Amino acid sequence: MTKTIGIVLFPDFEDLDAIGPKEVFGMLAMGSNGEWQVVTVSQDGEPVRSFLGTTIAADHSFGDCPQLDVLLVPGGLGTRTEVDNEAIVGFVRQQGAAAGWVTSVCTGAFLLHRAGFLDGKRATTHWGAVELLRQEGNVTVVDDERWVRDGNVITAAGVSAGIDMALYLVAELTSGDTAKRVQQMMEYYPKPPEFAPAGEETPA
Repeated sequence: MTKTIGIVLFPDFEDLDAIGPKEVFGMLAMGSNGEWQVVTVSQDGEPVRSFLGTTIAADHSFGDCPQLDVLLVPGGLGTRTEVDNEAIVGFVRQQGAAAGWVTSVCTGAFLLHRAGFLDGKRATTHWGAVELLRQEGNVTVVDDERWVRDGNVITAAGVSAGIDMALYLVAELTSGDTAKRVQQMMEYYPKPPEFAPAGEETPA
């Protein structure tokens, strides 16, 4: 039976939060002989526009989405309002309860928190939202890791960290060799110009 990885879309999501992991999981699916598939889901099944203006089609609405094996919630400015949208919070809560893995990127962690998946757990988010997540309470916020796993819940830090988290999850879902092949196919060997070296203090 085909296993399904679902990425939740909502207005003003952050592009790379969704597209980065989608590339990783898409590479996994392409080489899996039908074992894995990746779908996108929006509240009404309609295309969704990101904060940066990218419009992505949705494969499913919340109502007709199959049970997901992996749930991924991106972040972005849209999370500021979506945390009060009971439709998306309820969808995340329902799907996550039966999913094998519940994941987020960036401020998608706030939706996981609102749905109850971070209660008593370790988690991370974008450095600019770390203190806000701490203020939500009942979660131990880690601010110096690219991703944090606590049980079957994995939260990634900001934006590009979602790619790292997704590669880690591919290794957990399949094998290190498969994750290596996906990384090679993506030519993902981060070596950016060091305008902001790793470990440098982030702005206040």
